[in-house]
This record gives sequence, C-alpha cells and structure tokens, in this order.
Amino acid sequence: MSKHPQSRRRFLARAGAAGIALGGAAAGAGGGLSGAQAATPAGGTASGMFGYTDDGREYTVRTGADLVFRVSRSTGDLTSLVYRGTEYQGYNGQNSQVESGLGQSTVSIAQHGGTILVSVAHGTLRHYYAARQGENNVYLWTDKADDSITVTRYIVRVPPGLFPNDNPDSWDSTQDVLIEAQDVRRRPDGTTRSKHYSNQRVIDYRYVGWSKPGVGLWMVRSNHEKASGGPFYRSLMRHSYENGAGLYEILYYGENQTEPKRFGLQGPYVLAFTDGGAPSSELWHERVDTSWVDGLGLEGWVGDSGRGAVAGVGISGRDPSLAYTVGFANADAQYWAAAAPGTGAYAARRMLPGDYTWTVYQGELAVRTGTVTVRPGSTTALHTITLTPSDDPGRAPAIWRIGRWDGTPAGFRNAGLVTHAHPSDVRAEPWTGDFTVGRSTDADFPAYQWRDVNDGRKVTFDLTAEQAAAPRTLNIGITTAFLNARPRIRLNDWTSPVLPPSPEPSTRSLTVGSYRGNNHTYAFTVPASALRPGTNTLTVTVVSGSSGSRFLSPGFAYDCVELLT
Repeated sequence: MSKHPQSRRRFLARAGAAGIALGGAAAGAGGGLSGAQAATPAGGTASGMFGYTDDGREYTVRTGADLVFRVSRSTGDLTSLVYRGTEYQGYNGQNSQVESGLGQSTVSIAQHGGTILVSVAHGTLRHYYAARQGENNVYLWTDKADDSITVTRYIVRVPPGLFPNDNPDSWDSTQDVLIEAQDVRRRPDGTTRSKHYSNQRVIDYRYVGWSKPGVGLWMVRSNHEKASGGPFYRSLMRHSYENGAGLYEILYYGENQTEPKRFGLQGPYVLAFTDGGAPSSELWHERVDTSWVDGLGLEGWVGDSGRGAVAGVGISGRDPSLAYTVGFANADAQYWAAAAPGTGAYAARRMLPGDYTWTVYQGELAVRTGTVTVRPGSTTALHTITLTPSDDPGRAPAIWRIGRWDGTPAGFRNAGLVTHAHPSDVRAEPWTGDFTVGRSTDADFPAYQWRDVNDGRKVTFDLTAEQAAAPRTLNIGITTAFLNARPRIRLNDWTSPVLPPSPEPSTRSLTVGSYRGNNHTYAFTVPASALRPGTNTLTVTVVSGSSGSRFLSPGFAYDCVELLT
C-alpha cells in the first residue's frame, strides 16, 4: 500500500477486499458549512464535501467520501448514518449510542486539519467521534473514568431489512419461541438463536458486521486494553432481528466475567463502510495509524511514543499439538500475543507503561506466569521460557485420561456446538451416555454436566492388581461452573468428601455460549481400599448448595478427567 496520505485515505474510503460475514475552531451556530471545504467528489453529491454544519440541534459531518453522519448536540447520540444515500442508523426510535443513551451531555465539535472531532462529556465520562477527510469511517473512543456512570458498550443500531437476518446471533421474534431469560429463542425447526451466539473469542476476530453486494457495514474492534476477561473471553458482538440489528464494541461485559472492571480511554474502534468486502486491514487495531490522534486533546490518550512493547525469544517445552498464547495484564490494561508455532516467539506492541504479569497459556490453560516491566519508547526482551513437566498437567503419567489439559472442553460431545447454540438445541447429541476406558472416545463424553440434566456420569475402567494396591489421585479439571457446582465422585463403594467450590463467575455461562471461567482442578485422593483389580466404576455427580432447573441447574464444563499412576 502506498504510504502517501492521499493514497491511503482514498484506499480506506473504498476498502473492499474479500471478507467475512464477521486544533481547530469551535462550532458556531447556524447551518453553513464550517471548516475547510476540501472537496473529494463522490458522484458529484453533497456528501463529497468535507466539513461540518451546526443547525443548533445536531452536528452534521461530511467525510468528503460517501458517508455523512449526525450527532445530537444534547445527548451525543449518533442520530444519522447515511452511506451513499441510504440511512443505516436507528430502529425502534432509538439512536446509536453509549450504553442505552447518556442523556443530557455537553457536546462540542472542532476541526483539526483533515480531522473533524465531536467530543461528548457526561459527568466523568468522555466519548469521541472523529471523521478523517476522504474516508468512509467513523473513529470512536470511550473514556469510562469510574463507576459513577453505568457504561458497558457502544451500540450501533441498524434499521431492519438492510442485511440478511440468518446468523446464529439473529432471530425472528414473530415465530421464534423464548426459552431462556429474554435473550435465547428456539426456532420452529428446533435450532436456537441468541445475541450471545456470535461464537468468537476476543483473540479470534478483529471486526464484525454484515455485508451484501455493494455495501459492508463493520465494527472494527479496538485492542480492548481497557476491557476485561483476557484473550479468550466471549461477549456480545452483534445481533439482528426483524425490528433491527446492532453492532457492539463491548467496553465491559459482566457475563461469565473473570476479571475486575478496568477504567480509562478505550479506542479507537472504527465504524467502517465498504463496497461489500471486509474492512481494510489498515484499520486493525495493531496496524491502524493513530499519529493524527496525538494532537486532538483526547482525555487519557497515549500515543505510540508513550507506549512500549515486549518481545519474547520463544517458549520451549511446548506441546506441538496445541496453540500457545502469552497474555499480559495488570489492573489498568490487558494485552496478548500468539506464540509462533515453530519457535514460540511472540511480541506484544503498543502497550501502556507499567508492571505486568505475563501468563503462558497452553490452549486456554494457564501453565506459567511471571512479571515484566514495560517502559515508554522501548521494547523489553524476555528470554526463552522453558516449560517443565510440572507446568503441563498433561505430562503427568496417567493410567487413563479423558480429554486433554488445554483449558477447554474441546473434543468432548457437543463442545463444537455450545458456543453458538443453546444446549437444548435439536442439533445437540444426547447429553447422557457412559464411558468405558479403552473402548469409548472423548466424543462419547459430554462436555457439560448439570445436576438436573445428565448427573451421575459413569466411567468404567480396568486396573491390574498392582495398580489397585496403592492409593491414587483422580483429577477432574473444569473450565467454569454455574451456581457453585463442583464434582463429587463415587468409586465403587467409596464416596469422596465434598470439596469447596472454586471461585467462578456468578452469572450464566453454559447456556450463553461461554465455557471459560476460572479453570480449576479438583484432586481426589482415592484410598487403595476403594480400588479393585479388574473392573472399576467411577460415578461423577454435581454438588451445590444452590438450585435451578434443567440447563439452568448447577453445572460445570469439563477440561479433563484422569487417574494418575
């Protein structure tokens, strides 16, 4: 791509590669075109003029390309979003907005050369919209300074009928039956839909949206440094139904959340229009040029010169069948980097200065931690991290093992369905079924277990006389639990004590597409007197002091079950 600014802007304005379905004057009164009137013709229409107008009620911003948008002077809501003559904003009388609307706010506008910035102040919160000359993009930032204002998201509300309504996170309330809370529905064919079922971890996607011939509408996510939950967290991304659709940038999402809330400026995240393809890779958070933001005066903004990086030589001792990720986190920020399959090398860039805990994830299972300091304007090098057998529970000698230690229920029955469908979905295989070591496969073992659905999982296995002559450790690893659920075991005639619950999120998880909580291993010491030469039967039950019914009864997600030598 050309590095000349004019060429770059022209490219961004018309980005449309093949993609997926996933210091200026203050505003004056009056309706005249304010600021520079640099023309970037777009079919000779008024949208080709770059600048803004103020009618006393709304600011109208023309990007100099094919996009014109309006912002309320009283609330800071985005009230109109017109691309090539079509309105893409609003449903049910609602605007696009922070949370569900901030209400009365102080809103101002200014032009800084080729950038128009709209600033919104509401109590301690600040929100910003920016337009760049010649681009079909709206850049956004949200600065949540504290908990005095409830802010979890920015939502772009899109009128109905503009894009297909046929994804797992889409529904039709005129025919789909509500089956859980106010957000999970079953279609007449027995399949299930919910806004929770976008089926993407944060690490998996850079943008989300919709496209059809001639137009694509996308939310290009920020780096989520001020969000919470880490690289494998799942949250709302979009929804659509017969009355409208929504694109989200999640600032903090409390469902199955594993971390405290972080505060500060989050962004830029970018609302991007294309000719139907994916948004330009030059808008991705790790590549976007933000040098033009440095002079805008955004509260909390830290440009590249004030940031640092971490580069790791590699990770040795890895399981070659699993992906590895290195996460960095402190109370103020979070980042992550994928380890190269060959060497395990990794690099995290554009990090805020500070002291961080780094964590090596095997799959999604934390196996090693340490600390590192990030300094502005420099890269901190980390020597090779050598994983030892004690770091990886999968290296422990086992008589038998069901699943593998990767922090996920991958490979178990229905594990491939539950991140984008309800467990009651007609496509789910039966949640019941016993397991015989040596004959059954991991796919025969249900990924989830609930007290009111499939309690009493049985595992049958054989032991030699020598194996049955000594005490053994039986481990059950879970990835998350609902309602303080945890496993208790009965092995032949011996029943284990009830172990205390691990700290887990208190919200729904297993029914809203999320299996990840605080991975925990329950270790049971089985006396030799409980074991038999020949056939043994293990029964796993759910214990909890809480109650619920069916798929909202106490339950947990499996990571691995093993009997050690």
